This record gives sequence, C-alpha cells and structure tokens, in this order.
Amino acid sequence: MAFRLFVPILAGATLRERLLACIGAVIGIALTGVISGLAMGKGADVAMLVAPMGASAVLLFAVPSSPLAQPWSIIGGNSISALVGVTVAHFVHDPVIASGLAVALAIGAMSFTRSLHPPGGAAALTGVLGGPAVTAAGFLFPFVPVALNSIILVALGLLFHKLSRRNYPHVHVPAAGGHGTADRPPAERVGFRPEDVDAALSALDETFDIDRDDLERLLRQVELQAMVRSQRTLLCRDIMSRDVVSVTEAASADEARKQLIDHNIRTLPVVDADGRLTGAVGLRELTRATDTVTDTVKGVMSKAGTASPDTPAMSLLPALTDGRSHAVVIVDNGRHILGLITQTDMLAATARVRPTDGTNLKSAA
Repeated sequence: MAFRLFVPILAGATLRERLLACIGAVIGIALTGVISGLAMGKGADVAMLVAPMGASAVLLFAVPSSPLAQPWSIIGGNSISALVGVTVAHFVHDPVIASGLAVALAIGAMSFTRSLHPPGGAAALTGVLGGPAVTAAGFLFPFVPVALNSIILVALGLLFHKLSRRNYPHVHVPAAGGHGTADRPPAERVGFRPEDVDAALSALDETFDIDRDDLERLLRQVELQAMVRSQRTLLCRDIMSRDVVSVTEAASADEARKQLIDHNIRTLPVVDADGRLTGAVGLRELTRATDTVTDTVKGVMSKAGTASPDTPAMSLLPALTDGRSHAVVIVDNGRHILGLITQTDMLAATARVRPTDGTNLKSAA
C-alpha cells in the first residue's frame, strides 16, 4: 500500500512522461535564468528569474496538454497578473488588503483575456510583496523580468516538446467527415453527441482542467475500448479474407486499376520483391498516375493500415470508419500478408455480435 503513494495522480501519466517533465524543467528553468541574465546585461552567471516561473514550468513540462499550460496562458497570464499586482500596490498601501485584491483582480483579468494560468496568482502577489527590487522596477516589472522570463520559457518549451515529439501547443484537430461535407465522421454519428457533453458539464457544475474537445475525444475512446473489451474474443483471424489479391511495386497503374475492377475491390495491398507489404493502392491513388502505362504503383501508393491476426477485430473500427480507408491488411511480424479485413467484413461481423432488435428489423423490412 505504501507504494500507492507514488502512483501519479494525473490520468494517462507514464514514467516516460514524468522523466521528460523533470528533464524539461531542468533545461527550461536553467536556460531561462541564463538567457534572461544575458538579455538584461547581468551576465550568464546571474540568474534573473521570478518565482512564478517554477510553477509555470510544472505546467509547461508536466501537463503540456492542459489549457492552463498553453503559450498565451503562460505569457499573458504571468504578465497581466504582474501588471495587476504592481498597479494595486501603487494605489493600495496596506499589504494585506493589497495582496488579496491583487490576486482576485488577476483572476478576473486572466479570465477575461482567456489567459488563466495558476502561477499568475503568484506573479500578482510578487508585484505586491516582492520587496525593494520590485518596487524599484515599478511598472517595468511586468515586462522585465516577468514577460521576458515567460517568453523565454515558452520558447524553450516549444523546442523541447518538438524534440521529444510531444503535442505542444496542444491543438485538438477535429475528425473530418472525409467527403468534403458538413457531416460528422461515421463513428461520431452514434452514441452521445456534443450537446450531451455540454449538458453533462452544465449538470456537474464544476470546472475541469481539460479542454472540452479533448473530453469528447476521451469519451469516444472509452466507448471504443469498452466495445473492444466486450468483444475481445472476436479476433482479426476470425473474420479476415485469406485469399488476398495484391500487386507488386513494379506493376503499372493500368495493371493495378484492372485488378481492382476485375475483382470488384477497392484496395490492393502492394508488396515488394520479397512479398513484404510496403503500401496500398486504390482508385484514389491511381488517379494521381500521369501515365497509366509507365507509372508504377510504387510512385502513387499510400501507407497501408495493418494489424496482427490476434488483434481484437473491433479495434479496427476507427481505421475503417475514417472516411478514407477501406481495408486493413493483416500481417505477420515480417510484414508478409496473412489476410485482409474490409469495411464489408467488419459490417458483417458487427451485425453478428450486436443484439438484434426484432422491432427495428421488421420496420426496416
């Protein structure tokens, strides 16, 4: 039970993520202090940092997907709050009243400017209780060093996250319908709707540290995982086609097109000289071929979706309902083709495993 004390409280946190956060904080804070010192003419050996940067670093490197850790939140939240603190200190000379008023007004200012950032409260408090150095800086304090520190920290964070392949700034890219229409993707037309998420958030009457779109995406993934778990005995090997029609990389676009038409299929796996899967081609890819005789399949093929024979079949639903993919190729460890699962295969399998509603079937007939 004692070891449970060390279990991360953040959903989805892994050891790799925690280690990256520690490394990022070391680099970010140290370099921010050095660069700020150089920029202010104090020298590289003099760290010019304000305390709220430590809290900003926690958010920036430990929870980079949080709405409170985005670039504008860090730069705007810290700078605006520091300006509020300095302004309050200028007009209110009682430190107790000034402290409370500065933090309260900072929260309001950050909320109205969409830059809510918890360390901003500390920046506002520093503007009031920072001592002689802050008082001497006056209204320059929110810009140098607060804004300067924040900008440098964010720039270092952007570089660090890019090198570590993390998504920052965190941008939610909504799934496209795939056909250039306003329709939602097929997987999002069933189950709960966006308005259900809004209604649930309103009913709970609480504020959560997660973007609303990310929350919807998480709930849809939960739905998928629950369905995969409930049908985990249905594997790809159970429903895949085994006599797979494929084409070599050296085949012409015209030959591939003929294969598609002759076999009445929409996707052709592409293999190399050793029979290993290298891609897939369909009519969409073949329209890019400029010369149907001389252009080879290798020049126009796209990446193929793959899975192993022991993968739960229902886990392929996102790939087969994205509006672009029509099949998933089942391969072994050497990427040799073992089978193929098409949208039709998945539809037939889904119809068998889902409960049948006799009333709906009768009305549809």
